[in-house]
Amino acid sequence: MSDLLDRFRAASASADWIFHRPPSTPAAMLRELADHAEANDLAWDRYGERGAVAQLEAEVAELLGKPAAVMFPSGVMAQQATLRAWCDRAGSRRVALPDLSHLVHHEQDGPRRVLGLELEWLTTGRRTATADDLAAVGGRLGAAMVELPLRDAGCLLPSWDELVALSAAARERDVRLHADGARIWESVSYWDRSLAEVAALFDSVYVSLYKGLGGSSGALVVCPDDLAGELRSWRQRMGGTLFSLTAPAVGGLIGLREHLGRFGDYRAWAVELAAALREQGFRTFPDEPHIGTFLAYAPGTADEVNERVVAFVEERGVVACGLWRDGEVPGWVETELTCYEPAIRHDPAEVAGLMAAAVGKSPPGT
Repeated sequence: MSDLLDRFRAASASADWIFHRPPSTPAAMLRELADHAEANDLAWDRYGERGAVAQLEAEVAELLGKPAAVMFPSGVMAQQATLRAWCDRAGSRRVALPDLSHLVHHEQDGPRRVLGLELEWLTTGRRTATADDLAAVGGRLGAAMVELPLRDAGCLLPSWDELVALSAAARERDVRLHADGARIWESVSYWDRSLAEVAALFDSVYVSLYKGLGGSSGALVVCPDDLAGELRSWRQRMGGTLFSLTAPAVGGLIGLREHLGRFGDYRAWAVELAAALREQGFRTFPDEPHIGTFLAYAPGTADEVNERVVAFVEERGVVACGLWRDGEVPGWVETELTCYEPAIRHDPAEVAGLMAAAVGKSPPGT
């Protein structure tokens, strides 16, 4: 796989990308940050105070209708600090969350080993949480958390009614409800609701500056004023109050201006693509994507399919899809497709045909 990955990276560096956004260079990104900072007369922050950081925090808090926002260098730190703060208030370290949560699968057991949280499964497998799921977790909870969307389940979202009912159940039980909203920017069009309407269902919401918004790094938590003070203390304890967070803050400001109004278009295009892929013999999950990111499935093994994909990029100069991994069903592979502005410049049916050619699928009926 390492040789294939090296070949894929080398070939894709000069190829046309359909999914995600083509990788930038450090020089290009830094020039964009500098141009925006100069054009808008942005000032330095110092240790997360004042300047571009304060402006970004104010804008994000207003967008999500919360009294305050606190910037962190990473979402991992932001969420662990938030859950620990809620747990300290409640006098319980127990947190209910999906077993497919990012905190469980991608943070090397940090919530438990670093901050002493005790994790309970709110849901297991590919489904989103309901009020009944919260009721099934007995005992005293410090907090409950949902991921919007549940990325490792194919970017699944609950229905609006399910989300409202879950929020009401948490408040009735006096359990603080936190949202992992790394992709919340991309999710609101599914419900046809505003960011503030969604955030109103939660006590705190984490948002990412680079997933969707295209920044270099960084995250924020929107929350009540009093929790914001606690989060700033936790940020410092965890080594996240850096001398300056200006660069990622400027990237976040750029992302809000350039991308915030476009995610509904990305989702609509993804829905058309998923239908076109099924006509080509692929499978998709969900059938109708909830955001502009979803999973696609094809027959084969990862080694054989990826060899064909890499050869396609080398020969055609087009990255029609990323690399594939073996799926849960033997004999099938899966990949994640993320539809942003490079994708929607194309006809969905044409892209489905390119993907079929890249993985070596025969047209249906042949």
